[in-house]
Amino acid sequence: MQYDPIKDIFNKAISFFPPFRRLFFGAMDLLLLRQRYVKKEIRKYLNDGDLFYDAGAGFCQYSDFVLKNYPKSKVFAVDLKDDYLREYSLHAGDRFYYKHADLQEFIPKKKYKVAIAIDILEHILDDEAAISNIYQALAAGGTLIISSPSDLDEAARFTAEHVRPGYSKEELKNKLNTAGFENIDTYYSYGKYGALSWKILIQRPLKMLRLNKIFALLLPFYYIIFYPIAELLMQMDIKRNNKSGNGLIAIARKESI
Repeated sequence: MQYDPIKDIFNKAISFFPPFRRLFFGAMDLLLLRQRYVKKEIRKYLNDGDLFYDAGAGFCQYSDFVLKNYPKSKVFAVDLKDDYLREYSLHAGDRFYYKHADLQEFIPKKKYKVAIAIDILEHILDDEAAISNIYQALAAGGTLIISSPSDLDEAARFTAEHVRPGYSKEELKNKLNTAGFENIDTYYSYGKYGALSWKILIQRPLKMLRLNKIFALLLPFYYIIFYPIAELLMQMDIKRNNKSGNGLIAIARKESI
């Protein structure tokens, strides 16, 4: 399945009607369990005033989260989708900076306390170069937060934009170690409860829409009925120590001087 055309539609809607961004970001917080995992880790490692590097920023939803919750922090975002970055920058204020660049080649000049790479490494052919470049962008003692599909995620194998289906814990740890990271922690997201919530909130509605666009009129009623169940499943997933899962979270630290 191709997700980029769907993302482009949302970006065009935001460009046409900027207030839609707030609604869109709120919907992602409600529907995407991944965002809860990532924001939990950002809260853990980022202090107000720290510099934040959003590597592969996409719609800049995590940059937005930092700007709104860390009033003294500055954010630098990088992505290949220049239009997404430019559109967000129009309303982001003077603490937001961005650059259209390839993570396989680009190393920022400044050093950052926290960097994130969220659902981006599986899109990058030379992921080891990207990881190494992010390592060099971190300040001593800095932290990298990664979210990626795991090698257990069957759906990721059929995502057209992916150059690899996902990572095992061992593979991702080895690549982080090679780049120089230490104190690497990995754990699964989207365990059995999270995977079921994804099927309810994302997979089933997309299948309905592919059958007939008229189902878009029924989606509000669908979510009214099924969202409470999915919300409970997501809360259960994030509180559990998942023995396996369709997602993989990695926390890697750069050595302190």
